[in-house]
Amino acid sequence: MMTLPEVQTRTATPYIYVPFTVRMDQMQRPAEEGFPQIFAHIEKHGLKPVGAAFYNYRRINMEDTLDVEAGIALEAAAPEEGNVKAGILPAGRFMGLAWHGHPDQLMTVTGMLVGWSRLTGQGFDVEEKADGDHFACRLEIYETDPADEPDMNQWVTTLAFKLRDGA
Repeated sequence: MMTLPEVQTRTATPYIYVPFTVRMDQMQRPAEEGFPQIFAHIEKHGLKPVGAAFYNYRRINMEDTLDVEAGIALEAAAPEEGNVKAGILPAGRFMGLAWHGHPDQLMTVTGMLVGWSRLTGQGFDVEEKADGDHFACRLEIYETDPADEPDMNQWVTTLAFKLRDGA
């Protein structure tokens, strides 16, 4: 089940992340390798997450590679260490929706959100370049903890894509 798209205003939020460049057939790598590093960093430094872990798609070239951050928002800025980087998720208007179901359907769900954006004339904050589409912030937030709900058909994922200023 999918909710209808809606536009929300988000505030700038500190976050930590581990960056990856992957092909589509390697999309589990950021979760398998990045999330454990992030959670260890949180534990080591006594950080306070705000919300669930996410992927932030920074560059997408479906025929080649994607630049993806495995990340989590925090209450306050955090130190960088090793592969764990720190940044600020941008403030602004975001178009999003929630998907209740198996993550293998997220490509179709994302297509629905992209179509809604086009239909309503609200463009995403993206720059098209030769190596792919570069996004200001394109979040896929994993609301469900797999330890609490092992049935992937019951998972909830929120998509939140930053809209172009003035869109």
